[in-house]
Amino acid sequence: MVLEDFFERIETQYQNALPFVAYRKPNSALVKGIFQYDDTLCNAETFSEIGFVFSPFNDNERTVLMPLNNSEQLEVTINTVAENKSEYIARDASAEEKLNHINLINKGVQAVKNNQFTKVVLSRKETVPLSVSDPISIFKRLLNTYPSAFVYCWYHPKIGLWLGATPETLLKIEGNRFSIMSLAGTQDYNGTTEVVWKDKEINEQQIVTDFILEHLKPSVENLKVSETETVKAGNLLHLRTMISAQLKPEASNLKQLIFDLHPTPAVCGLPKSAAKTFILGNEQYNRDFYTGFLGELNFEMIMAPRASKKNIENRAYAMTKKSTQLYVNLRCMQIQGQNANIYIGGGITETSNAEAEWEETVSKSKIIKNILQ
Repeated sequence: MVLEDFFERIETQYQNALPFVAYRKPNSALVKGIFQYDDTLCNAETFSEIGFVFSPFNDNERTVLMPLNNSEQLEVTINTVAENKSEYIARDASAEEKLNHINLINKGVQAVKNNQFTKVVLSRKETVPLSVSDPISIFKRLLNTYPSAFVYCWYHPKIGLWLGATPETLLKIEGNRFSIMSLAGTQDYNGTTEVVWKDKEINEQQIVTDFILEHLKPSVENLKVSETETVKAGNLLHLRTMISAQLKPEASNLKQLIFDLHPTPAVCGLPKSAAKTFILGNEQYNRDFYTGFLGELNFEMIMAPRASKKNIENRAYAMTKKSTQLYVNLRCMQIQGQNANIYIGGGITETSNAEAEWEETVSKSKIIKNILQ
């Protein structure tokens, strides 16, 4: 399919107020599109469904599904994308917004000291004006700017319009092969990934890794944990550990596995229930799909058999297996009219400094603001 035709297809779907998602996986040149035939609002109930899911932070709310059996699928290969530049002047957060967030952080630190939880992730919403609300131009800019992120443009007339470029994988399952990312800790990128991390960030990342391992062990075998490394995402650096395993034959409840893990301490806190209760009661805004998850659910993929010198004929055969690839919805925005709501946050522990945590959210906000200027 011709690239321009693909973007015109997105525009037609959007103008007709019909649901769609267009997305590109990390370090890929393939952009996929799922275009629903009607405006029915569907949900993933059992997670045995096949389609693209978009799930909110609050796991008590329902997961939206774009079902493949009621959608057209298209894909196109891209390298760079022409985009329309629009003039945008970034607005700094107000003194009131800063004070409110610092008060929230201090309240979170005190809750940790009171042993309500060991970590909580606290966030804020910032509304910035747009000079253009054309989602395709923003989507093209995200594709060009963040080749190593999961980049998407998602729309449902009964939900809204969301775009993002997230660096964080929630989980990948291909057949019985399972992998997940532990990502936490943040500092500005200043030209090198050879940096020194403070104990606060190291401990924060270890909390996430330990949580994932604890919840995975009953369902997996042959568990492997990589060394922790520094990775670049936009103008920021993070600590990342990769975890891989094989699902046990009896680990068939995908929905339970997903919601055992999500929301992870990287976007919620630990213990999860106490941190989530604190977030819902104190952030004073609805995260909605920010820090939720999105991606392909039970897609079919062709897996070639492993090469074997003893049985060369088997190499000609391939198997079809299910593939689920989900990403945490970070570095995202919701478009509402001529404004974009952007969402930023950070992990709070006993040693957190409120002023430093505020500055971290300012750094993170630039990732999305840079796309809009």
